[in-house]
Amino acid sequence: MPVIVVHGGAANVELTEKNFKLEGVVDACRNGYLLMKNGKTAVDAVEAAVKTMEDDPCFNAGYGSVLTIDGNVEMDALLIDGKTMKAGAVATVSRLKNPVSVARLVMEKSQHCLFSGKGAEKFAQEHSIDLVDPNTLIYEKSVERLNKYKSFNVGVKVELENKNENGHAKISEGKCDKLKNGEHDTVGAVAVDDYGNVACATSTGGLTGKQTGRVGDTPCIGSGGWADNETVAVSTTGHGEMIMRVCLAKHIANLVSQKVPVQEATEKALEYMKKRVNGFGGAIAVDVNGGIGIYYTTECMAYAYIKNDDTICYGTKMDDQKTVSI
Repeated sequence: MPVIVVHGGAANVELTEKNFKLEGVVDACRNGYLLMKNGKTAVDAVEAAVKTMEDDPCFNAGYGSVLTIDGNVEMDALLIDGKTMKAGAVATVSRLKNPVSVARLVMEKSQHCLFSGKGAEKFAQEHSIDLVDPNTLIYEKSVERLNKYKSFNVGVKVELENKNENGHAKISEGKCDKLKNGEHDTVGAVAVDDYGNVACATSTGGLTGKQTGRVGDTPCIGSGGWADNETVAVSTTGHGEMIMRVCLAKHIANLVSQKVPVQEATEKALEYMKKRVNGFGGAIAVDVNGGIGIYYTTECMAYAYIKNDDTICYGTKMDDQKTVSI
């Protein structure tokens, strides 16, 4: 029986966005699962699930991606087939409506694993993918987020410059929490199909106010995702630089290879990242037997999964899980 798990990013979800994100992960989960029920593969399922979220402006991927410090969209995506361990990724693309689909093209139609920027867009064109005007991918809330980011950073800079008599910066507790937890609403999916193959896909617009050309963990094999039929499929979300430093997805896979259960492996790897490099985030995982892992060290993470024919389990916190029929 196929299994799919999706996430809409580990972050501090505002109440006004919570229900929309939950609807989005449920839709993504359903779309991917139904493909597998109709004989399609795990690769098909994770691509479809992530595309659903890329098209939903509630998520930081595709249309809805956050903006660079210069006010532009630069997106990253990764897809890995656990059967062959072939992978495809794109980075810093601005003219692709669905980066995850081009990542799949890189995996299936090239001898390479990763294309970036204009090279990725040229490759997409050569394979009949239409480029879009970058301005059509800019969502009004992303502009608002960038403006808030700039104002917030000015406030932090003033507080850092306004030190107390002992020379210590006087940053408020609220600002400290925001600096710690940040904005990590990457999207991703993992699945195992009826053929016993696993796959992962991850897509993101990155961080609000990031430097132009910055590449995070998402397109990096072993950081943003991992898939191997012999261990597990993983999709991660969180502070990209910290995820890269601990190779979070591969860390989870390594634990599973040592016979650690999938849920426990996911928890251990994220707690290690928090302890070792003060990195916060989340991850989802599934093995060839349908065992799943869902965990986060941020305030919450929008997620959904299906392990049987008629029920989608979903939530933003593990102790407040809901169900809905497919």
